[in-house]
Amino acid sequence: MTQLSEWSKDQLTERLDELKEQYKNAVQQNLNLNMARGKPCPEQVELSMGMLDVLDSSSSMVSENGVDLRNYGQLDGIPEAKRFFANLLDVGEEEVIVGGNSSLTLMHDAVTRAMFDGVKGSEKPWSNYDKIKFLAPSPGYDRHFAICERYNIEMIIIDMKEDGPDMDQVEELVKQDETIKGIWCVPKYSNPNGTTYSDEVVDRLASMETKATDFRIFWDDAYTIHHLGTEPLSLKNILKSAKAAGNEDRPYIFASTSKVTFPGAGIATLAASEGNLDDVRSKMAAQTIGYDKMNQIRHVRFFTEVTSLEGHMKKHARIIKPKFDLVYETFREQLGDKGIATWSEPEGGYFISLDTAKGTAKKIVQMAKDAGVTLTGAGATFPYGKDPNDQNIRIAPTYPSMEELAKALQVLCVCIELVTIEKKML
Repeated sequence: MTQLSEWSKDQLTERLDELKEQYKNAVQQNLNLNMARGKPCPEQVELSMGMLDVLDSSSSMVSENGVDLRNYGQLDGIPEAKRFFANLLDVGEEEVIVGGNSSLTLMHDAVTRAMFDGVKGSEKPWSNYDKIKFLAPSPGYDRHFAICERYNIEMIIIDMKEDGPDMDQVEELVKQDETIKGIWCVPKYSNPNGTTYSDEVVDRLASMETKATDFRIFWDDAYTIHHLGTEPLSLKNILKSAKAAGNEDRPYIFASTSKVTFPGAGIATLAASEGNLDDVRSKMAAQTIGYDKMNQIRHVRFFTEVTSLEGHMKKHARIIKPKFDLVYETFREQLGDKGIATWSEPEGGYFISLDTAKGTAKKIVQMAKDAGVTLTGAGATFPYGKDPNDQNIRIAPTYPSMEELAKALQVLCVCIELVTIEKKML
């Protein structure tokens, strides 16, 4: 099939009539399909149900350092849970704090503390500046951007390349502006592109000159073990790179088991230098006496006594990889030869990044919604919800069943082609 750019006006008109009829039929089906968020499907959540049986009345309720798991105490997490995350992220146990179910909470808390108190090495709280700024590699994660919006932190879009953020842009900005205090990074199987940062990008982030002496990298390693391919991609260790460059306090690393076990009942971590964690603990003490230690030990024992973490993640992949493959196959079949869209095909993570013709994404998403298919809002992958090209759509294929996903993709492809042809014929 030739690209739509080569079609005659009569061919486009005929195809547009066909697409309008297909869209009308889709609307009449009264679909109610939701692909707005990257949620594990019920089959994935079921994989962890054995965790609920790990603790019973005969189980030891004392951690290895003698803390009663049922009572107050252990502000920064039990040793067993620290070791779990230390092994996961290849850091020291002394470089780990274990929190509740959400790494997003830990990220929000980190920014909040910085705004009110500064971070280790700050001359003053960040809120005492007339304006502070964060770098926002985009397309990126809307919840990162929401934290900045809440605190009126100005976001600067950084272009994403195949190996990570455009480091020429990053380095030029941070070396001349002391009000640039941070950068958001999803360094492995990124949201939504699926990009994994190259070793060079990691090293440049760790070693770059920054005018702000209290600059921080917010390193959201959410998908570090969420592999889809047969050969898992590797990511260079940002904390080790920062130490080698003399900037050990620069990274804050976040991760969780939200999409590993139960999204609403997982455990999360902040990993950083010992100096950073001493600073964090001194402020956490006013916030909490400690997180859910019984859930922490439940996770540790589940992955040491019941199942292996690696084997568990392979089960996840067997459930969701066919869904990713269905997206690729459908896009190739419906859009591939028409020159109207491009998409990522990541080796892991939870999302696919779809780029349509410039100026079409909002209308496509709205048309799909009107036909009963809810997608992530157009623009959500950019700061302030404003995609400068109005072309990026985040695809989240994990939650729907294969049958539901197939229906949703057919509707989406009709909308993409229909809106593109209408725009071309204006």
